Amino acid sequence: MKHKGVIWKDRKRNFLGLPWTFTVYTMAEDRLFVDTGLLTSREDEVRLYRITDLSLTRSLWQRIIGTGTIHCTSADPTLGNFDLTNIKKPHETKEKISRLVEKARAKAKVYMREDMHSGHHFDDDHCLDESEGHGGWDHDDDLEDFEETVR
Repeated sequence: MKHKGVIWKDRKRNFLGLPWTFTVYTMAEDRLFVDTGLLTSREDEVRLYRITDLSLTRSLWQRIIGTGTIHCTSADPTLGNFDLTNIKKPHETKEKISRLVEKARAKAKVYMREDMHSGHHFDDDHCLDESEGHGGWDHDDDLEDFEETVR
């Protein structure tokens, strides 16, 4: 599938580091596409602002052949959490995705809040407050809860 405004593109690589698979990863300014399959193909997409966390793992063999796997934690209801498996230049790619995620969040005015006690992430779409009728966060209560926990 041809996507507009492609910033990065790579294939999932096999155990030898060769791009002989039928999974293609493509990133545009605001979306990441995962195309899979040969006979039956499937295209998934996630809006970058829905990615909440990135991590990189590299086995000894991946380090030898110059690949890595980026695990993406996502709030996307269809794709959920997913991996970009055996890609070249994994550190550089992870940093590029991270920068574009932050840029997409700022553009969409979506901010993530984190519950420091449990490690859970909460998306606060557009950071709207209750006066706008969207059930925003009560920042004073959050601060009081934090102060009670610290005591």
